[in-house]
Amino acid sequence: MGKVKKFKPSQVGRNIALADQIESVNALKSKNRRKERNRHDDDDEFINADLSKKILKTARRQQAELSEDGSGPSPVKHVQLQSMLNDGESDNDSSSEHDELETDTYYDNIEINDDDEEALKMFMSSNPERTRTLADIIKDKITDKQTELQTQFSDIETLKLQNIDPRIKSMYEGVRDVLQKYRSGKLPKAFKMIPNLQNWEQILYITEPTTWSAAAMYQATRVFASNLKEKMAQRFYNLVLLPRVRDDLAEYKRLNFHLYQALRKALFKPGAFMKGILLPLLEAGDCTLREAIIVGSVLARNSVPVLHSSAALLKIAEMDYTGANSIFLRILFDKKYALPYRVVDAVVFHFLRFQMDSRTLPVLWHQALLTFVQRYKADISTEQRDALLELLRKQSHSTITPEIRRELQAAQCRDFEVNAAISSQMVVE
Repeated sequence: MGKVKKFKPSQVGRNIALADQIESVNALKSKNRRKERNRHDDDDEFINADLSKKILKTARRQQAELSEDGSGPSPVKHVQLQSMLNDGESDNDSSSEHDELETDTYYDNIEINDDDEEALKMFMSSNPERTRTLADIIKDKITDKQTELQTQFSDIETLKLQNIDPRIKSMYEGVRDVLQKYRSGKLPKAFKMIPNLQNWEQILYITEPTTWSAAAMYQATRVFASNLKEKMAQRFYNLVLLPRVRDDLAEYKRLNFHLYQALRKALFKPGAFMKGILLPLLEAGDCTLREAIIVGSVLARNSVPVLHSSAALLKIAEMDYTGANSIFLRILFDKKYALPYRVVDAVVFHFLRFQMDSRTLPVLWHQALLTFVQRYKADISTEQRDALLELLRKQSHSTITPEIRRELQAAQCRDFEVNAAISSQMVVE
């Protein structure tokens, strides 16, 4: 129960009857309180419908006058396919992708020293393996199939596309024409369906990937990296993307911006990137200094899981040496992974193989050894440290070798505690 309010003398007159006093007190008083709300909608002034129509009509008339005079912007011409190509496209390629390309960093302008490039050529394979493309794979399949069905098919083109409906073939030929002139915007929906097809390599061959524009190659890498499994993405990287990147570098001595972004997108599947781009590039035996630096910059600027990097280090350490191997070894060393001892041992044996090599090793080899010693001197054994010190007597560099020797002599090897415990136990006994 609430408290009884007391009447103040100022509020009730003394000479007023009791009934009038009770009525005056019990009467409700309106306090005229209003909540002040910040309603911006009430203050804003809107343009009515009639005025909006007049403004739009005037704008259309001005635009028509500009187009008639020829001073206005020329209309953009779009290549049109059948309605099924662009029907139902729901992809935010145009805006988000353009923003991504605007914000992504591009590799620096690389100046290659001719002397360094010539020195690296000494370590290239004399008989490099030819890079296989998607066309080579399809031709091999055609040859095999032609041998089996030589009595039934005489024309290679008929054999090549024997199981493809003519309507589908003509449709993807239209996609090919779009990709040849593609610059920006959405891709045809038929192209986005290729990763879901069982014979995607055969369909992709119809679109002629060698004739795609650089921007189309970037968009295709996005689609295939997102929708293909790792093994299938590896084949796309190896058969389509890698040959295109190498051809572009060989022709222009500089990698196109969109192709560089395609390499970065390929890292979406790091296992496919290592098996489809990095290792085949080194196994070919003819990787140039320019190719190694540019592809290596993709690895240096992006994060790679430690398991994939460890497997790549193990493979690079075991393969035949080329100058490009040292570049990728150094880049992966600089990521400062906690490598398994098996990988560390393989890298040590990789360097020890050059103990009896009479060739003058390039500076890149000494730099890779210095980086390895700086990062992993605590992960090598005492025997490996002594073997590396012995290696420095055979393979030396006037500036780098003293630094390597200083790092090895100051190293506390991984078996230091074990050896210390054994020696202390022998002293006790």
